[in-house]
Amino acid sequence: MTDTKAILETLSKDFPDPKSELHFNSPYELIVAVILSAQCTDKRVNLVTPALFAEAPTVNELAAIPTERLEALIRSCGFYRTKAAHLKQMARDVKERFGGNIPDNIEDLQTLAGVGRKTANVVYAVGFGGQAIAVDTHVFRVANRLGIVDAKNVSDTEKQLMQAIPREQWADSHHYILLHGRYVCKAQRPLCDSCSVSGYCKYYGEHHV
Repeated sequence: MTDTKAILETLSKDFPDPKSELHFNSPYELIVAVILSAQCTDKRVNLVTPALFAEAPTVNELAAIPTERLEALIRSCGFYRTKAAHLKQMARDVKERFGGNIPDNIEDLQTLAGVGRKTANVVYAVGFGGQAIAVDTHVFRVANRLGIVDAKNVSDTEKQLMQAIPREQWADSHHYILLHGRYVCKAQRPLCDSCSVSGYCKYYGEHHV
């Protein structure tokens, strides 16, 4: 049986300051950055958002910005037409339904355009200090490889992680697992020989013994 507690304690030493690598100064900037980060690196998003926020510092300006201009600003993030449409509708939703303030709970966040469960969890945990586990491709891959979960999809992965990890550790644990996946447990070539938790890892035990 996987020692989840030992894994998280070890990863907490590898990543003593677990936090999002997206640059933001408010829940508004965070939700925009997270929407842009779909199938795009955080580094790329961080290159794009300064110019975007200079022109659209609040949801009011984002809702009003011409679509063509918004698409030009975010083009390098990929899927820019879809993301632009989502961003403009999200801004209108927030302006019209939430008084211009990004909602501070997962349920309301998920009603916004372009905001699925993962994005809502990130904004709730990172932007508002809540406890949630956002499952992206890194978290899905690493949690299954380590053996913390045995799940076929992100929804089941989230549920199993919530059961395996104490609630007060959800937000930090999400970042431990994500960062481990980004820098060590990579998709194509996991760096097993330099991995601090290989001794607890199901994948390692199956492929390196």
